[in-house]
Amino acid sequence: MSDERIDYVNENITLVQNKNGLTFGTDAYLLYAYLRKMSKGMVADLGAGTGIISLLAAAKGKFSQIYAFEIQESFASLIERNVSENGFSDKIKIVCTPVQNIESDLFGRFDCVFSNPPYMKKGSGFLNANSEKYIARHEVCGDIKDFCEAASKLLKYSGSFYVVWRPDRLSDLFDAMRTSKIEPKRMTVVYPDAKSRPSLVLVEGKRGAASGLYFTKPLIMHPDASAKPLAYTDDLTYIYENGEFGEEYERA
Repeated sequence: MSDERIDYVNENITLVQNKNGLTFGTDAYLLYAYLRKMSKGMVADLGAGTGIISLLAAAKGKFSQIYAFEIQESFASLIERNVSENGFSDKIKIVCTPVQNIESDLFGRFDCVFSNPPYMKKGSGFLNANSEKYIARHEVCGDIKDFCEAASKLLKYSGSFYVVWRPDRLSDLFDAMRTSKIEPKRMTVVYPDAKSRPSLVLVEGKRGAASGLYFTKPLIMHPDASAKPLAYTDDLTYIYENGEFGEEYERA
């Protein structure tokens, strides 16, 4: 189709993407790499988009069973195609529904939930001409409180929640997590380079855990974010080569 493109990305994934929608980026890959590997259990991807994080996790063998929840029918259809194309139909189940309407029979069954949710407030920023992209970027169909509440309902007690988020809205994330009884336990702040302000935060929380947040060392992605060609730091190179963060980013 003329509005689609096919990319070949990490872990030998063939990814069909909509040119007018959100495409695979650094935030999605870093969240995938931040996920700890589990030998068994069920996990959920809230706001799955093209399904790229679920696909990468399945290819790496991080999880055995993934539920990919996506509100937009066009994206849910895209996930189904990507899952089938990459041979993961037995590992990834697609559910087209708002996070607020997830069936209650799934509550309390998941060991892990992860999300790259819409991170801009409704009405803020540039209004995308394409509504699919606007919905994916902005809190139109659900805000961070809705995503955290859904995660809490799905998680078993002490289950893990992973999210990638904007530094300038970190207080909104922590408020939503604690309101939903998910306690922030590990955080990594991501910088384009050592001279720049942070561009992302990665947070791991636990449902029902006691307070106590572990800050890892920061992730600095480039020696110089303005340089051409763009070079990677050793830490980012390791992440891209291994699909995981190094030991120094684990909890002490």
